[in-house]
Amino acid sequence: MPLTSSVVLRPLRSGEFAEARPPDSEFDDFGPRGGYPAPPPCRLDDDGALAVVVDGQPVGTVSWTWVQWGPTRASRCPMIGIWVQAGSRGSGAGTEAQRLLVDLFFRHTATNRVQAHTDVANLAEQRALQRAGFTDEGVVRGAHWRDGAWHDGHLYSVLRTDRRP
Repeated sequence: MPLTSSVVLRPLRSGEFAEARPPDSEFDDFGPRGGYPAPPPCRLDDDGALAVVVDGQPVGTVSWTWVQWGPTRASRCPMIGIWVQAGSRGSGAGTEAQRLLVDLFFRHTATNRVQAHTDVANLAEQRALQRAGFTDEGVVRGAHWRDGAWHDGHLYSVLRTDRRP
């Protein structure tokens, strides 16, 4: 479904997504997720999160954690994640939010790489990442614990030098 709405990222405001939420998809079975009792940090050079806002309404969050591949700080890159409310999925908002987050990192940090990971069976998120300009780097075996078992996942990345849609 093509996106016909305006998507922006902004800091979460006090009270937004403050309540813990139960899993609402088969790929969200990590147990109850804590909410944000206080707005999380949104500095790009630290771990953080931003609100995904469609037509003025917050519909989800994008977040990131910095990981390091080499021995120096220059080898760091953000691992991004996304959660979008069930009623807003399938609209293209998640794809656009991830694309906007990548653009923020490349404009405002020195990172060369942004990466994401999703379950091997989560075809919708795989398509969203590909549409956002990510490349599938392959399967990471036994990468995450979900729904009482270890699951494989696909690792995706986009490099500063990659052409993005």
